[in-house]
Amino acid sequence: MDAPLEKIADPTLAEMGKNLKEAMKMLEDSQRRTEEENGKKLLSGDIPGPLQGRIQNIGEQGHIALLGHSLGAYISTLDKEKLRKLTTRILSDTTLWLCRIFRYENGCAYFHEEEREGLAKICRLAIHSRYEDFVVDGFNVLYNKTPVIYLSAAARPGLGQYLCNQLGLPFPCLCRVPCNTMFGSQHQMDVAFLEKLIKDDIERGKLPLLLVANAGTAAVGHTDKIGRLKELCEQYGIWLHVKGVNLATLALGYVSSSVLAATKCDSMTLTPGPWLGLPAVPAVTLYKHDDPALTLVAGLTSNKPTDKLRALPLWLSLQYLGLDGIVERIKHACQLSQRLQESLKKVNHVKILVEDELSSPVVVFRFFQELPGSDPGLNAIPAPNMAPSAVSQERHSCDSLNRWLGEQLKQLVPASGLTVMDLEVEGTCVRFSPLTTAAVLGTRGEDVDQLVACIQSQLPVLTCTLQLREEFKQEVMGTAGLLYVDDPNWPGIGVVRYEHANDDKSSLKSDPEGEKIHAGLLKKLNELESDLTFKMGPEYKSMKSCIYIGMASDDIDVSELVETIAVTAREIEENSRLLENMTEVVRKGIQEAQVQLQKANEERLLEEGVLRQIPVVGSVLNWFSPVQASQKGRTFNLTAGSLESTEHTYVYKVQGSGVTPPQTPSGARTKQRLPGQKPFKRSLRGSDAVSETSSVSHIEDLEKIEHLSGGQDASEANSPEWHPGVPTPPEAEQTGALQDRAQRLEDDCPQMRKPRSTDLRFTQPVNSHL
Repeated sequence: MDAPLEKIADPTLAEMGKNLKEAMKMLEDSQRRTEEENGKKLLSGDIPGPLQGRIQNIGEQGHIALLGHSLGAYISTLDKEKLRKLTTRILSDTTLWLCRIFRYENGCAYFHEEEREGLAKICRLAIHSRYEDFVVDGFNVLYNKTPVIYLSAAARPGLGQYLCNQLGLPFPCLCRVPCNTMFGSQHQMDVAFLEKLIKDDIERGKLPLLLVANAGTAAVGHTDKIGRLKELCEQYGIWLHVKGVNLATLALGYVSSSVLAATKCDSMTLTPGPWLGLPAVPAVTLYKHDDPALTLVAGLTSNKPTDKLRALPLWLSLQYLGLDGIVERIKHACQLSQRLQESLKKVNHVKILVEDELSSPVVVFRFFQELPGSDPGLNAIPAPNMAPSAVSQERHSCDSLNRWLGEQLKQLVPASGLTVMDLEVEGTCVRFSPLTTAAVLGTRGEDVDQLVACIQSQLPVLTCTLQLREEFKQEVMGTAGLLYVDDPNWPGIGVVRYEHANDDKSSLKSDPEGEKIHAGLLKKLNELESDLTFKMGPEYKSMKSCIYIGMASDDIDVSELVETIAVTAREIEENSRLLENMTEVVRKGIQEAQVQLQKANEERLLEEGVLRQIPVVGSVLNWFSPVQASQKGRTFNLTAGSLESTEHTYVYKVQGSGVTPPQTPSGARTKQRLPGQKPFKRSLRGSDAVSETSSVSHIEDLEKIEHLSGGQDASEANSPEWHPGVPTPPEAEQTGALQDRAQRLEDDCPQMRKPRSTDLRFTQPVNSHL
């Protein structure tokens, strides 16, 4: 611990330090105890109730920071004189330490909970400094000479609106300064354009008041040219305020020149809580001003001792960490960023969006695919001859894939603290900012190595999916009954919808019949156990249902995939139609059967005559001359949908065969797969069990056998019978040779053995004369 942090001369501070040591000893001596009810191990300091087990592991420095809030409540009960001395000492010590650590000499500090609150107070101070009569005349002074606040286009969204609401200024007081478009980083403020804006505002009678520069933008961590901006502000009398995550590097031994220039600014905002992993620690705004009265009016200083106690948690944390601990945490975060940046430079298809300075603690990267006609060295910048629609489509495709990549990496490496964000120019990117997450999540160098390994493992999936998208689109558009749905937010191969017979193509509303078909199609596709993932969408039920096909981890046979979807959907539609029409068909069949049976009864009465219907006479007549009545009935053939007579059943004692049911529709081609090959996979290029040449020749031989066997059966039906002694035809000899070769192949490779249902086709036909 540093010598300045150890000196505690006041007796009250000495007693407080003694109590803190006792409290720390209690925290270190706390042991894990066993709960009798469920046997779970809990920390002795866990909070009972719904928060038990959900409190983040904040470490000892976190406990010290939280202890500062409770300690502040106890200190506020001291005598007024002691309280005033104690709070003044805490505030002055904390301010001195922060100014020395971050190289801001002779500065004052304002501690606040909201990060933007310090900038609002600085704006108020700038107004009081530039408008001497503001205290007396109020906003009438501002009406005559409107103040202007300059913000970068890369600033935090909503910052300008917050300042206007806090200061009571209209929105025209804000001036948005664009970033560089030709030279330099696209996230740095354009200094030349800023100077032009300042001159134009002066000519219009406005007063340039304040400029907010970035030492690490909120998105990608780029630093403005603060040195050049400082010269411009001094020339026109503008207050320069700097904010950003890169200000933390001021505590290191080596600092880039652009960040080091921030030490000459008029004010800066620091957030030591996230940088050091300290919970509930206030943000700090350091500023330089010589008039205590104006700082008091602006709200940067206060005479209330309770307001000064805001610095107590940070005062305790700085005492505990010391200068070495603070520098070590910030240095560790910067090393993690440099480690990831150097590793990603060696990975193909990954573009890094970070400034050239190695000290930047933020790394932003995205996956990209080189476009046709682009230079790989330019990180896939679209060629000039490419159509804007093609570039936009490629941009949306890469955005969805980067969004998927970011979510996957967040799940695989949770200690990395990655975030997915959308940039205006670059699109969707993944950000790694260990300075704001490493101290809390405990990120280590091994986590960075694991992150790089996960990125490399996901790149084949991304490249394969992106390559198969256009092929999938063309296959779907060329297949009858399928409609390609262009969804740029879906990261998979694509989206397809089956158009059934009653589908209203002009309407986008939900279709119950289509939902039923797509639900069955989704179930059938998932039962195939392929490497692809399928889901039904969209999430909004007011739209028509579609089938969403996920990422492709290997080379997929897109034609087989599309054909399977079309054939399966058509089968489901035909089966559903059959079930829907079954009730109507059966009802009509019953009615027709009743009519036919009634007609048969009438014919029977005419054949037997009237006398046989009289009770006594009919019995005597039937006894002398019995009638040979045939039993007639009707049977309903569900396959043919027609009525048939049961006379054939009663006469021949066998049930009629009826009409042969139609064959189930199938694809135009059936792909033969090797053992262990999953659906939708292309032919294996080299296998451990069967070589490439052998597997192809085996399959071709089996196909030839089936083809010749089919031709043999067809020729036997129309050719004369073959008798012993007749020479064997050449086709039969070729078939026999292939059959013998297939038998040897089956003996050598049992896994390729096929059913021997075709063996009877090659036996000698039975001669009816023998």
